[in-house]
Amino acid sequence: MRFVALAVIILAIPVFMSLLRQNAQYRRYLCFAVGFLPFVIAAWNLDASIISWATWPGQTKGVIISLLDALALAVIINSRRSPLFFPFVGIIAAYIFAAFVSVAFSNSPQSSFFYVWQLGTMLLVFLASANICMNEGGPKLIIAGLVCGITLQAGFAVSQKFSGVLQASGTLGHQNLLGMVTHFVLYPSLAMLLSTQKGRLPLLGVVAGLIVVAFGASRATIGLTGAGVVLLIFLSMIRKPSAKKTKVAVLGMVALAIAAPLAINSLEQRFAAKPIGGSNEEREAFERAASMMLADHPMGVGANQYVIVANSGGYSERAGVIWNYGSRAAKVHNVYLLVAAETGYLGLLCFLIFLFVPLIAAFRFAWTNRGDPRGDLALGIGVTLLIVSLHCLYEWILVTSVVQYMLGISMGMLAGLMMQRKTEKRAKIRAQQDTRLGDLPDEAAVLAKSV
Repeated sequence: MRFVALAVIILAIPVFMSLLRQNAQYRRYLCFAVGFLPFVIAAWNLDASIISWATWPGQTKGVIISLLDALALAVIINSRRSPLFFPFVGIIAAYIFAAFVSVAFSNSPQSSFFYVWQLGTMLLVFLASANICMNEGGPKLIIAGLVCGITLQAGFAVSQKFSGVLQASGTLGHQNLLGMVTHFVLYPSLAMLLSTQKGRLPLLGVVAGLIVVAFGASRATIGLTGAGVVLLIFLSMIRKPSAKKTKVAVLGMVALAIAAPLAINSLEQRFAAKPIGGSNEEREAFERAASMMLADHPMGVGANQYVIVANSGGYSERAGVIWNYGSRAAKVHNVYLLVAAETGYLGLLCFLIFLFVPLIAAFRFAWTNRGDPRGDLALGIGVTLLIVSLHCLYEWILVTSVVQYMLGISMGMLAGLMMQRKTEKRAKIRAQQDTRLGDLPDEAAVLAKSV
């Protein structure tokens, strides 16, 4: 059955290419799918393994391809643009290279290569999103997919909550994973709602995102979401104040006030079932284990190896990690420490560049294009990357495929917006040059062009 699924996904590539070439309506659906598919790949079994290690305790359990990978590859081939055409390709490639270097220091090189492969699929999704967002309507289509995806998750979260589940996880399997993914939808949706663009879709994205956060009952997600919403509204008002933004800001504060009691109630139910103290002590023990691992292995123990080495090397025991399956099979709840332990100082450096260069680029784009609605979306992406970077201090799940797909989509949208603007500036410069040449006598114009 696995080989049948592989064949279907591989054969989907030429089908997608054909649909992309046929007419605009098919292209719209496929662009929408880029944003929607990350939410349903696991639940709908839209992936297949070339190599499968289903019981491996690392974050990546094989060489896996998904329907989203096939769609992304079709978009890239169909666009005929060089990958080097877009910004951020170099920093993504550098992080992939650092992960590849760590394979040489791994006790299980094949399982470490699994993570390198996963990063490669993220690069595919990044390039596909960037190509789509080179077109004016591209970002809206991808965001429409993201909004429909988070709305689906909100529906499952409501159902789970009223069925007695303390922490709703949607179809993603864990509330912390769902909370992290929500950042990638909530802030771009709110940014579009704050801008001059009209439509109910951004409002739906904000409402669905807040529902997911409230019912997920994750401390970090709730706190960071509130901070992110306030920060985005504040920065948007400073960047370009307007009456509409003031109205949306008031409505946003009202929405937070409504969502707060739901979130507090979810937290109270959670802490009544499991006190907070033990969770904090466990996190500290994981961090001690990761720090000891990095001290002994400056080049890392190999990507995708943390759990195995933490136990076989005695790091979890010496750090005081509780002896039970749930704790000993868990990873350090800090992605920076996890990346450092697995890929060493080189990997950590490349990872930090990989995260923070697009973050800075997003805020710079937003501030240098204050009169451009695309700057609002860039601001939303910038706040997304900032909040995700802060969330990574409390979670390791950025190294999972779902979150990396979302990261690739966000960075791709930003890259597409930047290239849109760059292309327009070049066209404007050419038009100005042509206008100046048109004012010259014919012989002088010919001479200027030849020079």
